[in-house]
Parts: sequence; C-alpha cells; structure tokens
Amino acid sequence: MFTQRALVAAGIISVGIFALIVRLIWLQVVRYDYFAEQAQGNRVRIEPLPPGRGLILDRNGVPLALNAPSYQLEIIREQVTDLDTTLAGLAALNLLDRDNIATLKRDILHRRSFEGVPVKLSLNEEELARFAVRQQDFPGVEIRPRLSRKYPLGASGVHALGYVGIISEADQKNLDGNEYAGTTLVGKAGVEKSYELELHGKTGYQQLLVNAQGRRVETLGGKKYQLERKEPTAGNDLFLTIDERLQSAAEEMLHGERAAVVAIDPNNGDILALVSTPGFDPNLFGRGLSRAQYLSLYENPEQPMYDRALKGVYPSGSTIKPFMAMAGLYYNVIAPEDSKFCSGSFHLPGVNRPWLDWEKKGHGSVNMVKAIKTSCDVYFYGLANTLGIDRIHDYLASYNFGLPTGIDIEGEKKATLPSTTWRRQAFKDKAMQTWYPGDTINVGIGQGFLTVTPLQLAHATAAIAMHGKRFQPRLVHAIRDSVTTQKREIAPVALDDAKSNDPSNWQVVINGMEEVVKPGGTAVVAFSGVPYTVAAKTGTAQAFSLAKGQKYNAAQLSKRMQDHALFIAFAPVEQPKIAIAVVVENGGHGGSTAAPIARRLFDFMLLPPEQLAQQEAKRAAKLEKEPSTSAASDE
Repeated sequence: MFTQRALVAAGIISVGIFALIVRLIWLQVVRYDYFAEQAQGNRVRIEPLPPGRGLILDRNGVPLALNAPSYQLEIIREQVTDLDTTLAGLAALNLLDRDNIATLKRDILHRRSFEGVPVKLSLNEEELARFAVRQQDFPGVEIRPRLSRKYPLGASGVHALGYVGIISEADQKNLDGNEYAGTTLVGKAGVEKSYELELHGKTGYQQLLVNAQGRRVETLGGKKYQLERKEPTAGNDLFLTIDERLQSAAEEMLHGERAAVVAIDPNNGDILALVSTPGFDPNLFGRGLSRAQYLSLYENPEQPMYDRALKGVYPSGSTIKPFMAMAGLYYNVIAPEDSKFCSGSFHLPGVNRPWLDWEKKGHGSVNMVKAIKTSCDVYFYGLANTLGIDRIHDYLASYNFGLPTGIDIEGEKKATLPSTTWRRQAFKDKAMQTWYPGDTINVGIGQGFLTVTPLQLAHATAAIAMHGKRFQPRLVHAIRDSVTTQKREIAPVALDDAKSNDPSNWQVVINGMEEVVKPGGTAVVAFSGVPYTVAAKTGTAQAFSLAKGQKYNAAQLSKRMQDHALFIAFAPVEQPKIAIAVVVENGGHGGSTAAPIARRLFDFMLLPPEQLAQQEAKRAAKLEKEPSTSAASDE
C-alpha cells in the first residue's frame, strides 16, 4: 500500500514538473518577445508631451495671446491611495479651494487613470515651497512645468479673442482623448474656441523609466534603457483683422459704459475693432478660477462676460432710416425729390392717436436727403406705411438684418426682423398674431418689434458704403504654420449684394448721410472740422415703452431707463476704408454720446501721425475744459 501511494505521488510530481518545464519553455522561449515587450511596459511609463498653443496677433503683429512657463499641480489617479483624503490634504495646505473639491473629483474620475489631471494652475513660489516640503505625503501628486496662456493686454479685445479654461467633462466629449492627453486648457469662447483645431497643435510623448512605486528613475537594476521620445508640434499662429490701436481707443472712450462698437473694412469684411464693455481679464481663467470668482463675474449685473457686439439685441432707432430710404427707392414708392410736409406729427386714417416727430414743431417740407439729414420721423412714418411690413422685411433681409452675418466665431444672435409671417409664428395667442398698420409705422423709425445687433448694423453700413457689395465679417485673415513658418492668407468671402434696381439710388442715400455731419445735421458737433468725408446716421432708441399720453423726461429716469444712443458711419465717402456702428446702452442721444466715439476711431484710422497727434491734443484739452458736449438735436 505504501509503495503504491509513493508511486502515485511520484507520478503526480513528475507530471507537475513536466507541466512546469513546458510552461517555462512556452513563456521564456516561444513567447519571449511578447512578454519581453510586456515587461518593458511595466517599467516604462508613457508620458504625453502637450504642444505649445499657437499665438494670436493683431493685424500689425501686436501679440494678443502668448504662452508663458508656469508650474501646475497634477494628480495621477492610479497612483493615489485615497483620492478624497488627498484632495482634503491639498485643501488643508491652501492649495485648493474646498468649494471646488467636488468638481475636481468629478473631473479626475472622468479622465483616464494614468493621465495627469491638473488641480491647481500657475503655482506661485510660496505655493511651490508649501507643497515641496510635504510632497512625500501625497503619492500620485506631482508638480509639472507647463505653458499657460497669457493675454498681455488684459481685458482688451477679450470678447473677440475669447479665453481658455480647464478642460471640463463636457469638453472631453467633443475632444480627441489622445490628442489632448496632457493638455490642461482648451478654448472656451471667441477666436480661442472657434479656431481650437488650428491653435492646439499635435501632442507628442516620451517614455519614462519608473520603479515599482511608479516614480521616475534613471536606471533600473543597474541597467539604462533606450527610451523613445516624439516631440510635440506647436499649434499654428493666427493673425487677426483687429487693429489694436482702434480697439484700445474705443475701449478707452467707452470706459464705465455698457456698450458695443464694431468697425469693419467694407472692402473685405475685416473686423477692425470688436468692442464690448465692460469686459473682464481672460488671464483669470488661464490661472484657474474658484467658484466664488466665477460667480462674481457671471452674476455681475453689468454682465462683463456678455458679448454685446454679437449678442446684444437693441432697437435700431433712426439708424434704420437710410435702409428704409433704399427700400422706398427699390420698390419705386417714392422719388428722391418728392417733398413731404412735416408738421411734427403723423396720422393714420381712422386712428386718433398721432405718431409724433422728435422735433415737436416739425421739419417743414423735406425730401429724402433732408429727411435723412434731420432724421425726420414723419417722413419715414409715411414711407413705412406705404411700403408695408412684408416689403420692408424682404428688403432689409438683403443686408442680413434678422439673420446671422456669418462671422467666424460662435455666439452671434440674429435679432428680429418682423413680418406678418413672423408675427403669426412668434405668438401663440391668436389675438396677438395680427399685424397692425401702427406696428409698421413704429418699424419705420427703428422701434417696435425691429431689433438689431451692433455687428449687423456695422455690416449693413459697410454694404451702403460699397453700393451694395457685401463680405462675410471675419476676425482671422491669416494663419502661420508652426512647422514651415509659412503664412497663409484667407480669402474674403463675398456675399450676395444688397438689393438695388438703380445704381444712382446709393448716391442719393449717401448724400443724405453726408449731410448728417454738416451744419443742420444731427452729428455736426462731433464731426466739426473733420478733414475727410463722412457719411453717417445718428439714432436714439427708447429702452421702454411709453403709455398713451405719457411724456418722456430723461431727467426723471434712472440711468438704466434712459434711451440707447446709436451711431453708424463710414469714411472716406469716395473710397471707404472703415464702417462703424456704435451702441451705448442708456447713453442718451446718438449725436452727443455715440458719434464722438466713431469720430475718434476715424481719426486713428485715416489721419497721418502728426495730424492725429494734434487732434488728440485738441480732444484732451476740450475734455479738460468741457467734460460733456451737446449734439445739435435729440437724435
């Protein structure tokens, strides 16, 4: 019995030894190459090398967005023993805001376990030292050198440029995880977002030798290994159409106001200035905002993050009158020389309520040129009534009113271009679906349901300047390849011409706009002594509706209830180089508030340096002596 058991045991042991020998041969001979590669992977860690983000420069090469070296705190989840404890410990060192811990944890859990996730951007020297002395208490937390985004001009042009921020959970759904491995920031708005693919570049990688604890070492087991490295490719540089001189001049003029300015080159659609005030410092987002800091911006009643140039929707006021005049000429319902008598009020047959002119005593006999010059409401009440709302809609649509202009950044609103069809679709209540003649009268002077954006106004003004030729507005005109350094120009995109059945009609309307800056015109004060030709139109739009019999008294109203000031213009008339739209919320009169802003930008654009210096000196002296000036009229 003992012998039998011994033989059975020996047999089992022999089979086991044979199986072990076969397995060793399989692992170390047959599958040697495969497992050698696997073993290399266990001691080598792949670390992504994020690319440098492309630069953004203005049309003259002035840097608007750069990259600056910085240090950031990153967590590699697979190396962290307890994520909650680690985050709480970093907060105890005042390296994290406790209010942000839940958001940070969610972001970390949604990233790949081996990927470094930034939890603190741009550490200062004190924060670096504070963490360095306690680093051994935080396995899986490392300080990494990175390039952070820097905007050297601060808030200037922020709504055009946009900003970058930490990649969020929502961003990850739209990004290539491999291309953005190791990348901390992504474009969130403006050019930074819309041109993300050009600016980002291509991610590289390097192999790192690590020990059993996952820490980087130079050798392992006394042996130095050959490691691979692929350099990243930096993003391409963008050249904007923005002229920083104009941008800064407009922002200085608008300081403290809720306003927007858009300046366009009528010859190609280049945006020369895109201003929305108040603004904010985009560097805050690149450094990482706490929740409290973000809410202080987001909940600010002045709405500094709101892009008024693209998203602000306002009544056009009298700036719509040149376009109404063109519509009247296009449909042959009025001739330029036709005279209409303005007594100060307009009456619709069968309606007791009069529509009043801004000039109570009236303008007397006016033709089209004089009506534009003096901004005669009665003339345009009658013209709108003759045209009817649907013809007004169809004509104004040819300038892109009520439609996006197609600018090359996101966020543009289309505003409202009313029609009978629009009203039926806009209101569910059948009683509100009927379009009345009185509604058309209001549209004739840019009130009622008609609204516009500053970008639409500037774009349409450029179309008048070019006698109907239109170009898609754009903020980027060239891209410089980071590898070849070759600069590629982007061709302007031509749009369908604005409607006109007689080329001479353009000159009639332009003549009226030229008269606006001459004696008797509504912008004569702002353009006194101007050495170049200007075609313009002032506008004042009510911020609220008046009840029947109620009189408007600005002195008794709070600032936010006062009229909006608007102004459109282009210059020089004979060879236009710049078209401008200015909107100042609750700014009062277009001639006194908005027109001086356009005048200064025209000076910057059109005057030679010596003459500009003289004009700036005069302006400074005038401001010292007389802080505010009055326009020739309420328009």
